[in-house]
Parts: sequence; structure tokens; C-alpha cells
Amino acid sequence: MDLMIVAPGNHRGIFQGLAEKNYPAIEPPVWAGMIAKFAQIKGYSVDLIDQPATGMSSEQIVAEISEKKPKIIAVVVYGHQPSASTQTMTVAEGLIDKIKLSDPNFKTILIGGHPSALPRQTLLESRVDFVCQGEGPQTIDALLSLGEKYEISNLKKVPGLWFKEEGNASFGTPSSVIPQDRLSVELPGVAWDLLPMQNYRAHNWHAFSNNFNRQPYASIYTSLGCPFKCSFCCINAPFGRPSIRYWDPNFILTELEKLSSDYGVVNLKIVDEMFVLNEKHVFGLCDGIIERGLNFNIWAYARIDTVKPKFLEKLKKAGVNWLVLGIESGSKHVRDGVNKGRFGMIDIKETVRLVQDHGIHVHGNYIFGLPDEDLGSMNETLDLALDLNTEFANFYSAMAYPGSKLYSEAVKNGWKLPEKWEDYSQHSFGTLPLPTQHLSAGEVLGFRDGAWKKYFSSQRFQNMLGEKFGANAVSHIQEMTQVTLKREHAKPIQI
Repeated sequence: MDLMIVAPGNHRGIFQGLAEKNYPAIEPPVWAGMIAKFAQIKGYSVDLIDQPATGMSSEQIVAEISEKKPKIIAVVVYGHQPSASTQTMTVAEGLIDKIKLSDPNFKTILIGGHPSALPRQTLLESRVDFVCQGEGPQTIDALLSLGEKYEISNLKKVPGLWFKEEGNASFGTPSSVIPQDRLSVELPGVAWDLLPMQNYRAHNWHAFSNNFNRQPYASIYTSLGCPFKCSFCCINAPFGRPSIRYWDPNFILTELEKLSSDYGVVNLKIVDEMFVLNEKHVFGLCDGIIERGLNFNIWAYARIDTVKPKFLEKLKKAGVNWLVLGIESGSKHVRDGVNKGRFGMIDIKETVRLVQDHGIHVHGNYIFGLPDEDLGSMNETLDLALDLNTEFANFYSAMAYPGSKLYSEAVKNGWKLPEKWEDYSQHSFGTLPLPTQHLSAGEVLGFRDGAWKKYFSSQRFQNMLGEKFGANAVSHIQEMTQVTLKREHAKPIQI
């Protein structure tokens, strides 16, 4: 076999008790699937192992690798949101250790957002043979084309490749991003045939609008990257700079038809970091979904300052039942400090109500502990969340994710960071957010956990949920609030 792709994961380590209750989604590893499809089109023999979906142990994965003896083993750590790449690195590096112990001659490469953000460190701190800085397809193609002739002179010609030379980290030539007009050729969809499609399930809240049916489920990109420069975000690490590229809507529609007809997918996540942005792209996809009679329960990301009335009626008709809005903070001063946007409180409230008035549910995202935060501004954010009372919400602690401006600042200033990569997860035992100018990391985390409990335990929230989704939704949330995450660093703080 030419290529074995592994999408690693550890739900229990990352989500603790939430994983035991099956609250998190199990999402298709879209980037791993796209690289697999690319390899298929190039004529390589390829297989893919999705660890979270199959439940395979690292030992079982190594046994399958030993049987198939691939020329290259690509461990892809992109994750289902930009920050999820880093939290997967602990299990990814452990898997590579086991692969190399089984046979030192196996050639391994790490691909993803985290390796692109910290390529030198990733190479030197793990037993991996190669690290990809960039999207991955060009690097994989050139590496396989060497025909196992891994002399240094050849490795230097592989775009985006980091490798070891006399114990030091070396880099050959940069890898260019795939141009927009080549996306449908170079990245022609996902190798769905290599994935255990029956094992994927939607987020718990996503299924509220689908009679609590979480399966079948799939996720898909319609664009890559993001043009914005939020200091806490690391999405553009593999792409080199803020930018966005779109697949042709007709190509995406063909993929959606395949998911619907071949796999019976109804629950669908559009993974794009910023879907509701380009009118031509959004309308092209929505019109195509409507015209082809495709029936999806969709959720997608948007920003307060990109949601316009002209989008909403079309989105709803196309099956977009949820928009996840990056509200982040109730303090305009704090939002301005992280380049989030110049929108004000009135804009937030009007946008949320406008979305809901069109029959689309709102999932609000909030962050506690951004650099300028104090207890007053964090309470502003919580008060805003309680006031908006959206159909679901995520509460995050500000983390310095590798590839983000915040990470560079944290390293420069010597701020304490998590000891293990998996502790960049918001839900892990060792989660360690950033301190602020006024609060310790433990206080930020304690506030976040208390805010989460207060929001979902709110009688007003549960009443609204019951009116919109029924008693089952309320019972589900009440059970969820009984799960208490164990924390190493959290400190109690008055909310």
C-alpha cells in the first residue's frame, strides 16, 4: 500500500464525562478524507483509519499498519474546529511512538493545523519522520513520488516538508496553497467510501431540530480559510495568511447529492469558518439545494457583522436551521482588543432576533478571559448570554492556540501554557487558559465553568427550550448539567 491515513482522537481524554454520555458529536475527519480522495485521484493505493469513529486502540491501528505495510503513514490532526488540532497531538504523538516501536522503518508524517503552526518543534519533540507545513496534498504527492528514495537531496525538493538532517530540523521549499480555480481538481471531495459513515453522529443540540435523530451525519467544507484576523484564532496556520477560497457551488452540490442518496445524510455541518459571507457563494449553494430538493438539517458559522437580512430567508429554505454566531464578549472594548469586530451591543441583539425571526436557531459562542478582561467584563458577557437566551451556547476560556497571535504573545511574555497538548481542550482535566491583566488562569476557568452551569440551569432557558423543542430537550439539558468536569486548575470565583 502507498498511503495509510490515520485520523487520531481520544474523546474520553478530551471531553471527560461528556464523552461517556455521548454528548459530543463524532464528525467525519474531513481533511483526512480530502487528502485520501486526492491520493485516490492521483492513482495511489490508500486506506484511512478514523480512530474516534471506529473506537480502535492505538495497538489495533498499529496491527493493521503492520499488516498492510504502507510506504507512508500520514497522521492527520486537523480537527473539526481550528483549535481541535492541537488537543489531538497527545494521542497522535503516542500513536507514532507505537508505530516506530513496532517497526522503525515505517515512515510517518504529521499533517494538520498544529504541525503547520509549530513544524520545527513538532519534528524535534516527537519520533515522527516528517512534518508537513501546509495543506498536505502537494507534500504527500511529492513524498510518494520519491519511491522511498529518501536521500536528503530528494527530501529538500518536497514542498512543505520538514525532516531531520543530522539530528537537526531541516526545511526544503514552501508549499503553495491550492488556487481557488483548482480546488475541485486537486481536492475533489472526501473519500466517503473509506469512512465508517454509519458511525458518525451530530451534536446533541443539532438534533433538537431533527426529532432528536443524530444519525446519519456528515460535515463538509465549501470554502477554505478565513479573511479575518482574530488574535485568538489559529485557522490560517496551514494556509500561511488570512484568505478564503471557494469551491464551485455546483461541485459542492454534487457532493451533497452523494451524501443524501448514498448515505441518507440529513444532519449536515458546513465546516467553513465563515460560511455566511460571500453572497454569490451562499446563494449559489442554497438555490442548488432548493432546486434539487435536498432535505438537510444544516448548521453553519457566521459573524454578527456578516449576517444580513438578504441571506436569511434563503438559508432557511435550504435547510439551515442553526447559525453559530461568534459573539465572544459582551464588552466592545474586549472585542476590539482581539480584532473581533466593531459591532456593538445593539447590533448583537438585533442580529440574534433577526435570525430567530426567520425560523433559524442561534447557537452563541462566548469567550471568557481575553487579554483585557476583568471580572466585570466577564459578567457583562454572561449577562449578555442570559439576556439573549439563544437556543444553545458554548462558553470557552481564552486559550493560546499554536498558530494564533495569542500564542506568540504567550511565548514572548513567558505565560504558563498547558503541559500536555490534549489540555488545550476546553473540557480536559488539565485545561489551563490564559491569565488576564486582572485575573489568574484558574479564576478564568472557574468563571467559565460556573457560567456554563448557570446558563443551562436557567429556568428561562429551559422554558424556552421546552416551547421550541419539547420536554425531551429539557430533560436532555437537565441531565447534561449534572455532568461536572474535573479540573486541575480551576479556582472558585463569585459569579
